Amino acid sequence: MVIFPAIDLYEGKAVRLYQGDYAQMTVYSDDPPALAKDFTAAGAAHIHLVDLEGAKTGETPNFDVVRAIKASSGAFCEIGGGVRSMAVVERYLGAGLDRVILGTAALTDEAFLRAAVEKFGGKIAVGVDIRDGFVAIRGWTEQSAQDAFSFCQKMQALGVRTLICTDISRDGAMRGTNRALYERLSGELDLQIVASGGVSTLDDVRSLAEMGLYGAIIGKAYYTGAVDLREAVAAASEVEK
Repeated sequence: MVIFPAIDLYEGKAVRLYQGDYAQMTVYSDDPPALAKDFTAAGAAHIHLVDLEGAKTGETPNFDVVRAIKASSGAFCEIGGGVRSMAVVERYLGAGLDRVILGTAALTDEAFLRAAVEKFGGKIAVGVDIRDGFVAIRGWTEQSAQDAFSFCQKMQALGVRTLICTDISRDGAMRGTNRALYERLSGELDLQIVASGGVSTLDDVRSLAEMGLYGAIIGKAYYTGAVDLREAVAAASEVEK
């Protein structure tokens, strides 16, 4: 299983929000490219990036930092946060990013999603943010009427290959990951599933790896020291041996 340490970007800094609340923001690094090099030094080969300002504006205000993270780390980098146009997708992929994540737009603009998947295939992922069984959108500020599991099945039917699934209730809460959710997703879908939200112990990592998940994102647990990244990467690969 792949471990994706996360860098959430706001005004060029690496920050973390508590359950998506911009009023509950903690700054962890003023130098995200250096942070990314720390990740790769610890054995991580993949990085999950989110432009929190882009999530609000639909633009790419942290583009230069994102490009520097890719260049400094040499890691596989995926980026999400307000990706609502083909121009933004092309800008990121043109700068060397490896995968672009569509969130709200995957639900609200099916024509865009279809076009992006048709043009870029596996370089397009969909972020599915789940609250109480339904898909939340617009930075978790709105609850849609879309059932999360039927939405995931639709994404598979449309040719999406990778889903980043977040249990909002667990994000940043350090209460462990929602193992039942990911077990169901991995059982019902033939997709690369990435678990996000609440991955806070090595036991979480091992449990998700044993389910056969493709990946897991580690955010707050890394920044608070609750999980050692080198140990998490090792734990994620143990099951494959």
